[in-house]
Amino acid sequence: MLMPWINVDTENSGDIDLYYEDHGEGKPVVLIHGWPLSGRSWERQVSVLLEAGYRVITYDRRGFGESSRPTTGYDYDTFAGDLDLIMTELELCDAALVGFSMGTGEVARYLSIYGSDRVERAAFIASVPPYLLKAQDNPTGVEGEVFDEIRSAIVMDRPAYLTKFFNDFYNVDVLGGDRVSEEAVRFSWYIAVGASPVGTLECVTAWATDFRNDLQQVQMPTLIIHGDADRVLPIAATGIPLHETLEGSRFVVIEGGPHGVIWTHAERVNHELLEFLGESATSTETPATGPA
Repeated sequence: MLMPWINVDTENSGDIDLYYEDHGEGKPVVLIHGWPLSGRSWERQVSVLLEAGYRVITYDRRGFGESSRPTTGYDYDTFAGDLDLIMTELELCDAALVGFSMGTGEVARYLSIYGSDRVERAAFIASVPPYLLKAQDNPTGVEGEVFDEIRSAIVMDRPAYLTKFFNDFYNVDVLGGDRVSEEAVRFSWYIAVGASPVGTLECVTAWATDFRNDLQQVQMPTLIIHGDADRVLPIAATGIPLHETLEGSRFVVIEGGPHGVIWTHAERVNHELLEFLGESATSTETPATGPA
């Protein structure tokens, strides 16, 4: 019987192990969490996917959740390598990769490096790709100074920064008490504050990764879900150009959706995800938008 950790590397005298959960039967769906959370952030998706007959795998990125907290490896080549070890160790085939936020970068880089032999389709929810950093050839991106300010705030007072972050993550000023409770926000904060301080900081640099070449290797059915009120990863900088890059992708815009749509708009996200997963692998993907 497999233990719920997979060894991916070592640092000095210590092992680097990733915590994972593997439940259900059927086609595998691998859920890859966002920053600075863990696999527990998929709470509102896991039970629905299990009820629909899927095998559901969640895991905690290195430095986060129950996984080891090394001081190295917080780049997308390493993250993709970690994912590949999970896919290989669990012998996953015909899988769907579903990334949220930072986890969408793992999806893009994994498919670019390791190919699609084990993967049938991919979903990008509140995406980081194609390229978050503003540049001469990427005018809709985010100014580099924003990343500098985030790093400075984390170094100065990480717990306080996380409070502000989750207010914007869930658009608490608009959706608090309606689509997200104070307790749910606090739940996210507790997960995040327990993460590696080094990993939390270093991942900010990884956000500026250019995935545009990686996405050229994505030749499979793809789903993109993005809230049009996302304050963390604005749809104009990420979701829209991603849809334009991935020809034939199904694009779902959630009206009023914040960054954390997997919680605030879980019913809509789950509906779209199940519909996408249930489609024939040979079906034609078509764009779609609509209200929550």
